[in-house]
Amino acid sequence: MKQTIAAQRWYRLIPVVFITYSLAYLDRANFGFGAAGGMAKDLRITPAISSLLGSLFFLGYFFFQLPGVYYAAKKSAKKLIFYSLILWGLCAMATGIISNIKALLAIRFLLGVVESAVLPSMLLLLSRWFTKAERSRANTLLIFGNPVTVLWMSVLSGYLLKSVGWRWMFIWEGLPAIVWAFLWWRLTDDKPDDVKWLTEDYKKALAAALKHEQQGIKPVKNYAAAFKSRMVILLCLQFACWSIGAYGFVIWLPTIIKAAPGMDIVTTGWLSAVPYLMAIIGMLFASYFSDKTQQRKIFVWPCLLVGSVAFYCSYLTGTHHFWLSFTLLCTAGMAMYAPYGPFFALIAEALPANVAGGATALINSFGALGSFAGSYLVGWLNGTTGGFGASYLIMAGGLLCASVLMVFAVRDSHK
Repeated sequence: MKQTIAAQRWYRLIPVVFITYSLAYLDRANFGFGAAGGMAKDLRITPAISSLLGSLFFLGYFFFQLPGVYYAAKKSAKKLIFYSLILWGLCAMATGIISNIKALLAIRFLLGVVESAVLPSMLLLLSRWFTKAERSRANTLLIFGNPVTVLWMSVLSGYLLKSVGWRWMFIWEGLPAIVWAFLWWRLTDDKPDDVKWLTEDYKKALAAALKHEQQGIKPVKNYAAAFKSRMVILLCLQFACWSIGAYGFVIWLPTIIKAAPGMDIVTTGWLSAVPYLMAIIGMLFASYFSDKTQQRKIFVWPCLLVGSVAFYCSYLTGTHHFWLSFTLLCTAGMAMYAPYGPFFALIAEALPANVAGGATALINSFGALGSFAGSYLVGWLNGTTGGFGASYLIMAGGLLCASVLMVFAVRDSHK
């Protein structure tokens, strides 16, 4: 009976959070396709402004993440995400109807604001539904919304750009979030106690298992105490460096590929999808073995080190060997994405439940600063140097620092 009920959590909750995060990521990452597909030309966006537009999202994401997660922890993650879905869908659609750069700057910032608390709030939600032995896989299936979305978005956006143009691409890709908001409201609940499809016996068993996990964790009085801890501070720096590589890659990969000789926008879309297909394989592998061995740290820093080496080798390869460079970029993409599930599981397991959500939000918000730096620097370097070599070095350096910081941030007692 327990196995049957346990399975219900996976197929009732995971598909819903996966689709929700997929839609958030769609409306965040399609800017790179819009810029490569005519928006920059039509609005007369210079390379410097294009870099700012690509990264401004993350400033809004940084400043409003903690207040959002505080509301989700104290009130309702379900309600917060419902309104966020509607607002970010409207912002995404508005991108398709603006006619000047100032409006676009405002929309990109607002999009970051309304999406800021979505990921940490959903991680908080999952921590109430899944035990330590399941958490890395649950987190990974949520964050699958990232590479899986870019996988199909890369193909879809390429065809939409060719058939209806960049304005309608943003409109059509923003609309589903608004529709989905009402399905989210109907299909989700904040806590197991709120649902009717779990038996009372299983609710008690799940609550007991989650309570038992907390007994081995050193108490932390409040958010302020958690934020001052050595581990949280180092993980903030670590995730910022990680995000420099990750989002420099996500935002500007279409531009890098499209610069190859004879490359059209549809082929760019197909090739841009390949690294994310490899990322899915890497994430499945890392999360499965992380839960099986109950180890987290060992599935994070080695992957980031591989990503750093791949970017550096891509720099050494240069622009004259496109397919070798592309293979290395695919390797880097897989290595960057694989550790997300174990990484966020580690935070929830190293800190008590009263502060884990806030610590996750703080770490993720510093990731937003790294994302801002990565997307801005990569775009700026691409425009000013006329090539991608310097960008590869920036992304390689970010992942190398993240790998080293991970080794020192987490003591072996936290695995």
